[in-house]
Amino acid sequence: MNPLDPVHAMRPGVLQLNALPPLSLYVHLPWCLKKCPYCDFNSHEFRSGEDAASTQDAYINALFADLEASLPLIWGRSIQTVFLGGGTPSLFDPEAIDRLVGGIRARVRLAPDAEVTMEANPGTFEKDRFKAFRQAGITRLSIGVQSFDNAHLKALGRVHDRDQALAAVTEAAQVFDTFNLDLMYALPGQTLADLTQDIQTALAFAPPHISIYHLTIEPNTVFAKFPPTLPEDDLAYEMMDRITELTSAQGLSRYEVSAYAKPGHQCAHNLNYWQFGDYLGIGAGAHSKLSFAHRVVRQMRYREPALYMQQAMKGEPVTQSTEVSRQDLPFEYMLNALRLREGFVLSDYVDRTGLAMTSIQKGLQEAERLGLIDRDLHRVWPTERGFDFLSDLQALFLSEAVG
Repeated sequence: MNPLDPVHAMRPGVLQLNALPPLSLYVHLPWCLKKCPYCDFNSHEFRSGEDAASTQDAYINALFADLEASLPLIWGRSIQTVFLGGGTPSLFDPEAIDRLVGGIRARVRLAPDAEVTMEANPGTFEKDRFKAFRQAGITRLSIGVQSFDNAHLKALGRVHDRDQALAAVTEAAQVFDTFNLDLMYALPGQTLADLTQDIQTALAFAPPHISIYHLTIEPNTVFAKFPPTLPEDDLAYEMMDRITELTSAQGLSRYEVSAYAKPGHQCAHNLNYWQFGDYLGIGAGAHSKLSFAHRVVRQMRYREPALYMQQAMKGEPVTQSTEVSRQDLPFEYMLNALRLREGFVLSDYVDRTGLAMTSIQKGLQEAERLGLIDRDLHRVWPTERGFDFLSDLQALFLSEAVG
């Protein structure tokens, strides 16, 4: 099959989706100053001898070619959110980001109030750089602080220090109406007091949104090969309780397992992922999930940047395209929707999978029996216990049989 063939995507099939979900655009910028030992994302160290401006220009050309090749699959649909992720997108010059955002606007129908987010690293921070990104069309910045403690930053292999992190967040708070701080907890050698200090430092900036991730050892990373000593599970649970307590006192609600926000500042792009919306991913190694009248399709781009650029310029950026089976749809939906504090509306499950409610009835009954969910006639949501044992809750839908 030609992975970009809309005729194939639109042919009759076993599913019946009455309406298509909201659509987002993810753009992957794969370069970093340094690969962190815990990172399993498709990121590549930028070699100092490379011509940065030339590389940026060539890569953006490839992104535009990728997007143009994908347009027939999303024809007529409006893009609700855009997310520039990486890697470290803030390595790109503001002029390059301006060209990229402008080129996207010229090629797709962007919603008038579309959220345009960019990930930034304090190690790439320069005075007025964030202001230039704002002028380029970025509406929301996500800053990868991870910690304000120099010892923990060193253990994580980060290229920035505490002072750079403080300066970057200060600037973001002045320049952007909404921004996100990315932090991590359960770090090597971290105590409850260390964690409390990190969260209090972050909250002193009155951030409208904080994402706080539990450090996990992922396969094929430096930490997997040389594992550090991490806090015991009981201490990690204490840290989670402390995070929830401190953020709540500052008016931040835990709306997703790892995300806390003030009213009106939830990350719309990530919400669309968790609500099983659609997203077109362009860039090296980017993933897509696209719905059609009779199927849901996942795609993956070539991972290695040079090969991706070569293939994209030929109009063939996709290396893998698969149709999500009826058997897999219940678990794929629940893997996302149950991360949300509010859970999901039953009718959304039907609309976004094309399946009947009977396809998840067994799993819902078992989850309710175990005290992992609550539900009414319209909605299902995880309990506190369900949030604490989310993997166990999601796994109940792995073996759902779909007739």
